[in-house]
Amino acid sequence: MNYLDSLYWILEREKHGIKPGIKRMQWMLDAMDNPQDNIKGIHVVGTNGKGSTVTFLRSALVHNGYEVGTFTSPHIDTFNERISINGEPISDDDIAFIATKVREVVEQLETQTTLGAPTEFEVITMMMFYYFGAVRTVDFVVVEAGLGAMNDSTNVFKPILSILTSISLDHTNILGETMLDIAKDKGAVVKLGVPFVYHVDDIEIEGYMNNVVEKNHTKGIKLNRDFVVVHNEKEFNFRWNEYEFNDIELEMKGTHQHNNASLAIASLVELHKRGVATIDFNKMIDGIEEAKWQGRIETIREEPLTIVDGAHNTESIQALIDTMEMYYPDREITILFSAIDGKPIRTMIEQLEPIAKEFFVTTFDYPKALPADSLYEEVDHDYKGIVKDYREFIEHFEGDLLLVTGSLYFVSQVKEGMK
Repeated sequence: MNYLDSLYWILEREKHGIKPGIKRMQWMLDAMDNPQDNIKGIHVVGTNGKGSTVTFLRSALVHNGYEVGTFTSPHIDTFNERISINGEPISDDDIAFIATKVREVVEQLETQTTLGAPTEFEVITMMMFYYFGAVRTVDFVVVEAGLGAMNDSTNVFKPILSILTSISLDHTNILGETMLDIAKDKGAVVKLGVPFVYHVDDIEIEGYMNNVVEKNHTKGIKLNRDFVVVHNEKEFNFRWNEYEFNDIELEMKGTHQHNNASLAIASLVELHKRGVATIDFNKMIDGIEEAKWQGRIETIREEPLTIVDGAHNTESIQALIDTMEMYYPDREITILFSAIDGKPIRTMIEQLEPIAKEFFVTTFDYPKALPADSLYEEVDHDYKGIVKDYREFIEHFEGDLLLVTGSLYFVSQVKEGMK
């Protein structure tokens, strides 16, 4: 297959939807001689903050001279960015090559077993493991989980370290209706003897995670217990025993990013202590501070000021609100909102309404995108409206500040239209 053939074949598999479980992945990996065993990987799971944490890790390791592969989703600008080296998406030719190889195994799976057809995400995950495990060797691979951990297609390798960024109610139809249900799913990222860095505030969930760590005879490293973050408006300090880094100021806006950055710092300190990586801490902090992540409080136009953020659940919406109030307290904000099915839409909109002078809803070209009419019914704001053509609306916006949010998929399409 060429590049376009490969993309069509991959994206066509979206029709298979979400099918939790790792049996298909295990079968395909066995058929490809288990390339996942050849990578030195860091596994990142969580409800929010995964992409940012991956970016902090990648930037800090690259600043230390390492070659770093990353696996992230969804893509914002180009499909290729899901599989990147040192932040640069792999080439079209590489995508075509690994997709062709994986397709052979997919066809064997479908004809030789009763496991069913693999999903789009399983295929892309297979491509990543094959690429970094059999085609292009790098020093480290930072793997972002897709949905949960226990039955996620990334949960098929033994990492050198695992990270849990956060737990909140999201994808409850798959992961469970309660926070503890979701914790039990995400706790499956903990592997025997593999250090585990995590951010958990709830007492019940902390107790559960501590038990998981104990059962796996590994080291648990917890934010606000083992290491702490001291917030000082736009800066923060990191403290963990003799390791102390002060006055850290990130390119990524928001105090929630202080926590994500601290998880990355603690992880790198632990890898350094274990001799797995040799870290120059000054270079590490430089990399942490300079890290940028697309689609998160990202300015895509200066005049009029236009910001996109892929907040897609109540926790990420609240982080967005806190950040907007910190950095843009005196601006008149117009919100353009769109979202996909399965999210707590009413609550998300209720959270956003107080910061909005005007509130508009729209839809976009995506199978799970909600119709604008149904979103409109959830908005109580006095100044509201339905936008039929969001690209035209953005292009001709003349207000003070336009905030586009509700879904990373929506943000991706908005950014594509701004090119």
